Amino acid sequence: MSTPHAIAVAGCTGRMGQILIDAVLAADDCKLAGALDRAGSPLIGADATAFLGRSSGVAVQSDLRAGLAGVANGGTLIDFTRPEGTLAHLAVCRELGVNLVVGTTGFSDAQKAEIQAAAQDIAIVMAPNMSVGVNVVMRLLDMAARALAEGYDIEIIEAHHRHKVDAPSGTALKMGEVVAKALGRDLKTCAVYGREGVTGERDPSTIGFATVRGGDIVGDHTVLFAGTGERIEITHKSASRSTYAQGSLRAVRFLAGKSHGLFDMNAVLGLG
Repeated sequence: MSTPHAIAVAGCTGRMGQILIDAVLAADDCKLAGALDRAGSPLIGADATAFLGRSSGVAVQSDLRAGLAGVANGGTLIDFTRPEGTLAHLAVCRELGVNLVVGTTGFSDAQKAEIQAAAQDIAIVMAPNMSVGVNVVMRLLDMAARALAEGYDIEIIEAHHRHKVDAPSGTALKMGEVVAKALGRDLKTCAVYGREGVTGERDPSTIGFATVRGGDIVGDHTVLFAGTGERIEITHKSASRSTYAQGSLRAVRFLAGKSHGLFDMNAVLGLG
């Protein structure tokens, strides 16, 4: 049997972190080799799998070098945290030769440039959504936008749980970028993020966004192409965060043996 993929998980005590740990333990070709959480967490020093009622021998660490020691020189960190946290992790990953799977959203252009620069030295998969299904939907959106380039108004509607801190979601923005690119537009100049009051008639060159936050909604995204006499809706709904974990493990496997480069989920899934 080949050597299992050594994986560390950032934000390991959060909802997504625990789902990632559970997925790593369930995968025959993966092993948990590190667990990171913020300084001050009451779980620092505890076993990373205690929430499952079992022992892994991997302690939750706030010290990045200690937490990443088990994945140095070719292992992988999976990071679904916040931009500032991811960039702090990135610097140490670059120093220790740790590859990175980034599911964090909300990066500025300058922060994305930092990740691009780090990819000269380590291999990184970065995607606003690690779900296999969502990334297939991205390809469908490219096809639809090209076919429906004239006579259709485009609106993107997304819904997430009450705890999500950024809006629109990174996935919704990526969907907008895919559609805009297919239409030869720049999302930065054609996006409309809110409507209120007397707005006038809709500009047909715009791409609209609507955001819903509430309850425990994992993640729903719909792209609406509204024409005269018909409308086409392409929708993806997540019922569980486990889909993001499984996509992340596929990204880990894809990075195995790669020394550097910045990749997206299209590359991971062989979608071009």
